[in-house]
Amino acid sequence: MNKRCKQLLIAAGVSLLSATSQAAELLDKVVAVVNQDVVLESQLTGLVNQVKQSARAAGQPLPEEQPLRRQALERLVLESLQLQLAERLGLRITDTQLEQAIVNIARSEGKTPEQLRAGIKAEGLTYAQFREQVRNEILLSELARNQVRRRINISDQEVKQVVQMIKEQGQNQTRYRVGNILLPLPANPDTEQLRQASSQAEQLLSQLKQGADFRKLAIAHSAGPKALEGGDWGMLGINEMPSLFSEAVKNNRKGDIIGPIRSGAGLHILTIFDIQGSKAKTVQAVEVRARHILLKPSIIMSEEKAQSRLAGFARSIRAGEASMAKLAEQFSEDPGSAINGGDLGWAAPEMYVSSFRDTVNQLEVGQLSAPFRSEHGWHLVQLEDKRVMDATEQATEQRAYQLIFNRRFTEEVQTWLDELRDEAYIRIVDTHLSNGEL
Repeated sequence: MNKRCKQLLIAAGVSLLSATSQAAELLDKVVAVVNQDVVLESQLTGLVNQVKQSARAAGQPLPEEQPLRRQALERLVLESLQLQLAERLGLRITDTQLEQAIVNIARSEGKTPEQLRAGIKAEGLTYAQFREQVRNEILLSELARNQVRRRINISDQEVKQVVQMIKEQGQNQTRYRVGNILLPLPANPDTEQLRQASSQAEQLLSQLKQGADFRKLAIAHSAGPKALEGGDWGMLGINEMPSLFSEAVKNNRKGDIIGPIRSGAGLHILTIFDIQGSKAKTVQAVEVRARHILLKPSIIMSEEKAQSRLAGFARSIRAGEASMAKLAEQFSEDPGSAINGGDLGWAAPEMYVSSFRDTVNQLEVGQLSAPFRSEHGWHLVQLEDKRVMDATEQATEQRAYQLIFNRRFTEEVQTWLDELRDEAYIRIVDTHLSNGEL
């Protein structure tokens, strides 16, 4: 089916929805059609209310209702496009992965699961809504890594250059909290498009110089990925932020307004919300030696059977009836380690996927985990040993690589999202947005 036919069918479906009984409309209504999906009024209202609540808690002013609603709808449209792609690719987050993530969220906030639930309720969310938000966040993160990682190539020479820069900075490792307002432009803008964007940039700069709140203007006007956060990118080192930002902020002070600066995405107006300095320090790297058994769910082996089988292995190991090494050699579906009795050798925990990393970090030497799920399948892991090393040089190289990757990843994600949106059929039917466009 060609794209035009698909558009006509979707449009016909929306017309049919509009023509159905008023009772159905009372339940909820469609505010946007996004390929084969729709965004509902309840979703939009929920996100707008969350932004308002966060702003009130931070004492942050907000723009008028319509620009706030437009930004929230834009985020929901992009989220819908990504979730549809994840479904087409067969990406899934299991209930077990979700529960493990929620436990980790509670632990990172120093709360019990019960305290986390109470806090969620106080924020006006049901626990079911919170679970769905966390599930989607994990899924979107996995999807972005899946789609964008292949676009990024980092050479040894690039890593060496950043290592040298880090060493030259020495004790001065300044971090900046950067704000960004992006006024979008097409890839090859014409003279009129450039004139309109430049005029809008000048108007915003004039308002900012007269004391307007940067975050409020970002929510109202920015097309950047952090628009609903007031354009706030958080604390970043010079080598962590997009190269456009790093060149712009390094010779400026807190509170300065910078721009407009042209990039492939459009015109940027930047500010520095805060600046922090920190001293370089010796890094001690922790490495672990773990042994594991992996079972992969399939048509033959269900999720429940894989989990139950590993629980049985754990009971046998604890009772001294079997050894982890023998069971791994016989049953593990990780061919690389099974031949060595499940031994993974020495590695930094950060080298593993998040659920495996978090589980290993919680174990004491000699301790056996409960069965847990990762994107690879069900695991049973035993921590064999742990060691601490002075790894300042090694850590600097790893940090340099990660800094380059993070910078490229941020830039490529935005390009990927723009491409995803350009290829989509999107129709805005929100009556509060009079022109029917985002």
